[in-house]
Amino acid sequence: MNHPIHSSHPKIIKRLKNAEGHIRSIIAMLEQGRDCLDIAQQLQAVEKSIESAKKTLIHDHLDHCLDRAIEADGRAASAPIEEFKAITKYL
Repeated sequence: MNHPIHSSHPKIIKRLKNAEGHIRSIIAMLEQGRDCLDIAQQLQAVEKSIESAKKTLIHDHLDHCLDRAIEADGRAASAPIEEFKAITKYL
């Protein structure tokens, strides 16, 4: 199912592209035999960046699901509610 691009998507894309570049740097650090502590610190930074991107995406999606459920004029809004339930497993 296709959904519109939300206002947070460009920010999420930028964060993920930065993480992608950072991962490439970490791979190079491993190939160069760099210190494990340095590599672990870099991996932690990437992990936090991806976690933040995921939270932003999920919260934005939940806001849109709730908006769609409310806009249903009192009718059963089962599709947005099911999406809401499904995405919460990633929190």
